[in-house]
Amino acid sequence: MTQPQTLSDFILPRLDGTLQPLSAYAGQLVLIVNTASKCGLTPQYEGLEALYRRYRDQGFVVLGFPCNQFAGQEPGSADEIASFCSLTYDVSFPLFAKLDVNGPSESPLYTWLKAGHPGDIEWNFAKFLIDRDGSVAQRIAPDTQPEAIVPAIERRL
Repeated sequence: MTQPQTLSDFILPRLDGTLQPLSAYAGQLVLIVNTASKCGLTPQYEGLEALYRRYRDQGFVVLGFPCNQFAGQEPGSADEIASFCSLTYDVSFPLFAKLDVNGPSESPLYTWLKAGHPGDIEWNFAKFLIDRDGSVAQRIAPDTQPEAIVPAIERRL
């Protein structure tokens, strides 16, 4: 199998179990975030949703990837995660099935994301900005608030 070259090379399950070709986001500016519902950084969902609503009509999308690798802070089922995100933060951006971002069961998506920005994912809410050409543009620390990413988004839109 050939190595993935762009975001469009991946097909991953959504939170509801349906397979989603990431090629559906080709040509868009994409922010990929590993999320968790029981983390001190969980309120970032609000800022992520605000970014999505503010820029989606300009070709920007946030993709959330729940992960339970950090202190077991995403223990819920897919239904529980969907309900929490909807009821607590009114999340409307796409959420995907839980995955691992580090270690032996690491998702190939995260292997690809980290290839040009090496090092393990440090915590929940690590962010990767993907340019419109499908390449990784920037890795952003978990504690960086979504609003702080606005200049990078606006530069690329």
